[in-house]
Amino acid sequence: MHATVGRALHCLLEGFTVSSARPSLVRAAITITIALVAAVASLTACSSTSATSASSGSSHGLTTVTPGKLTIATGQPAYSPWVIDNKPQNGKGFEAAVAYAVANKLGFSKKDVVWTRTSFDGAIAPGPKTFDFNLQQFTITAERKKAVDFSAPYYTTSQAIVTTKGSVTASVRTLSALKNVKIGVAEGSTTYSLLQKDVGGNNIEVFNSNDDAVLALKSGQVDAVATDLPTAFYLADAEIKKGVVSGQFADSSGGDQFGLVLPKNSPNTAKVSAAVNAIRKDGELAAITKKWLSTSVDVPVFTK
Repeated sequence: MHATVGRALHCLLEGFTVSSARPSLVRAAITITIALVAAVASLTACSSTSATSASSGSSHGLTTVTPGKLTIATGQPAYSPWVIDNKPQNGKGFEAAVAYAVANKLGFSKKDVVWTRTSFDGAIAPGPKTFDFNLQQFTITAERKKAVDFSAPYYTTSQAIVTTKGSVTASVRTLSALKNVKIGVAEGSTTYSLLQKDVGGNNIEVFNSNDDAVLALKSGQVDAVATDLPTAFYLADAEIKKGVVSGQFADSSGGDQFGLVLPKNSPNTAKVSAAVNAIRKDGELAAITKKWLSTSVDVPVFTK
């Protein structure tokens, strides 16, 4: 019997004896005691159930939208190579793979990850969020940090060459061979600085914008356009007929950094950043980057 109930029974019956107490009083005391036993048993069961629920719904020290689950957002639609076939739950594509790697470091199995969709602008606007973190190539900027939190960067954009399939330029694989290619690039860009350093020469044509460089490629004024890799994928898919990203530069210094977006002042930001840093340190992030942003999309890194 529970100790509290035992004391209650002792107090209620103290002074009563079978010979001296009226039967009605004894029956009343016993009835009260039985009620106490039932109440304590019920409270104990509830406490046990609550403890079990808390354990099974653990968010591994994080404050999550849904207890026990990690809600991750991406765009609608989400494009290759960031997410393959617009299905982030399959873990295929650079950002889908990064999301699951981070989730694993945070203690969440794949079955405990819930995907949701948001617009790009809505994700970085002030206000409450429906996700624990969001990834859709968000560049980390001071202005955006006023409205949301960012994790440590999971990707720094490299620079790349876009040309047309079947062209001589599409088969170029070395920096020395690029010296013979007429390349269009936007003035004042990180890409321009890299071309000056790694390629140099009079073959670099400077334009006011990427749009102007693309027009020059379409008209035959240049053989290729140099820009950051995410933009290169977009141009090849949407802007240039038979476009192809033929190669990328090894040096990513000065490139934009992508971070996971979290709600402003999220209690999870430090732990999510630690998870990103952990997959960088153990080599998993490098392997994901190579697989989804080089090998699987056939965008080799230019050698010397």
